[in-house]
Amino acid sequence: MARLTFSEEESLALKKERFSHPHPRVQQRMDVLWFISLGETYANAARLSSVSHATVDRYAAIYRKGGIEGLKQFDWQGPTSELVSHKASLEELFRNDPPHTTAEACRRIQEATGVKRGLTQVRRFLKKVWA
Repeated sequence: MARLTFSEEESLALKKERFSHPHPRVQQRMDVLWFISLGETYANAARLSSVSHATVDRYAAIYRKGGIEGLKQFDWQGPTSELVSHKASLEELFRNDPPHTTAEACRRIQEATGVKRGLTQVRRFLKKVWA
């Protein structure tokens, strides 16, 4: 694998962003690449940053593909609740007759959509969608 090389400007950006970027994952990415820019091996960068060797390889690949700006991007998207597709109908249902408890909301959601969810899942969905 070819050794990564960094311009002076990139090294300064890595040094700055490893502490100042608002997202902790970006800070971690910058930290790993900053150690590599100082001449550390991938193994030492992993040890110093408390990440796995595979993570260092992944971060290096992201840098090779997109540079510093690539390290700041996230394409990860978590699972989407099945209830999202019923958002409009549930909103109308609950605006006309709000549930008094989460248990009641669970029961009414299951009756209206056929989707059975637990108290915690319904609570999270309602907070996320209407908070």
